[in-house]
Amino acid sequence: MLNQLRIRNFKSWQDTGCIRMAPITLFFGANSSGKSSIGQFLLMLKQTIESPDRKAVFYPGGRNSAVQLGSYQEMVFRRNPNEKITFEYQWSLPKNMEIGDPLSDDVFSGDKLHFSAEVERGNAARHLIQIAKLKYCLLDGRANHSSLSVELSRKPDKREYEASASPYNLVRKQGRAWALKDVVRFYGFSNEAVARYQNAGFTQELNLAQEKLFNSLYYLGPLRRKAERLYKWSGSAPESVGYEGGNTIAAILAARDRKISPGYGKKAKPFEEMIASKLKEMNLIDAFRVKPISAQRQEHEVKVRAKGSEDWVDLPDVGFGVSQVLPVLAQCFYAPPGSIILMEQPEIHLHPSAQSVLADVMIAVIRAKENRKERGIQLIIESHSEHFLRRLQRHIAEGDVLKEEVSAYFANITRTPATLEPLDIDDYGNIKNWPKDFFGDEMGDIIEQSKAAIKARGQNAKKSRQRK
Repeated sequence: MLNQLRIRNFKSWQDTGCIRMAPITLFFGANSSGKSSIGQFLLMLKQTIESPDRKAVFYPGGRNSAVQLGSYQEMVFRRNPNEKITFEYQWSLPKNMEIGDPLSDDVFSGDKLHFSAEVERGNAARHLIQIAKLKYCLLDGRANHSSLSVELSRKPDKREYEASASPYNLVRKQGRAWALKDVVRFYGFSNEAVARYQNAGFTQELNLAQEKLFNSLYYLGPLRRKAERLYKWSGSAPESVGYEGGNTIAAILAARDRKISPGYGKKAKPFEEMIASKLKEMNLIDAFRVKPISAQRQEHEVKVRAKGSEDWVDLPDVGFGVSQVLPVLAQCFYAPPGSIILMEQPEIHLHPSAQSVLADVMIAVIRAKENRKERGIQLIIESHSEHFLRRLQRHIAEGDVLKEEVSAYFANITRTPATLEPLDIDDYGNIKNWPKDFFGDEMGDIIEQSKAAIKARGQNAKKSRQRK
């Protein structure tokens, strides 16, 4: 799970400040306020790790990518190519990492990793992007201190890097005088580092931990595919529902043998039944099922029974909100344990009551168990929904979720440059620093409506007297 994140000089953000990441992390703000850029940055790092080019520092994306960010100049703050994009994040490891020094027999251990990097434009004519510096710190969360740090920094005016570690002592191999010239993407120590030093093998463990982190990140965008009448399924299990939700039905079918419990002391349900129950809790449908149209064909149909009806109809024949929230529910419960799920506007096309219940569902997601083990899902959500937030505040007040389990931020564009402001939520769910006009000026609208009504009544009374 991500614990902290900070980004500097990326798109509209000169500095996001240190973002506390919780099991449920929320970003609010007006359109074009920059809140989407935070998720886009994480997605770009994921795309980079998954790209075949190990020497490309960033992969900004292509035609079929989740994000397409363009050139370095297009993504750097105020389009100033002389600025460095710097970032850092900290995450919890699934199990304790131990790094042993084969030369001294010292052992360094920790349960968290902190990573930071500086990226800059290199050769302007060739549009090269290069790493200026990267650093890992292995942290012992219980003792709250750094167990080991290792750094790779670029020598001034040279295409060479120098490695250093503390308190670990990197020892050069005899006869290995060549410099380090390569870095693996934005985060990695190349095989040159292992060849240059007698005791640098552990750097590959750091590379692997970074790759595992971003392999656990899944994204669902704000625009999901429209419902279809038939869905083909070959019997394979998709990695996810896809960032447009195109694999939703395949995921539901592939997960039929899985059972999910929505929380402590609650009965585990078959996957499809779990999805159906959440749709019903949101008052969207009465029942839901997926079945093959015949035993000899791969096509499946999704049938839904709407509220107050006895008839089963195809998914496209019910409200659009059902087809839009279905990928949200499927992804949340389909993702492997330990996943980080990044979603934009999961509440889109839902009426206010369903938006509120969606908050209940998200708490069930972070509480869910599978095979009697915590699933440990982390949710990063960009939202415009006041009803979603209000329900979360209520759950904090009622003790269903701890305030530490929710982290909320507001992208404030009234300042230049924009700032990302944490919402201070107390033990009773109150937001102490509620921004002005956070979800519009509701009280102002009520006052103006009352004034208009009084004025209209006065005018009507005047006209009535004149007719007499």
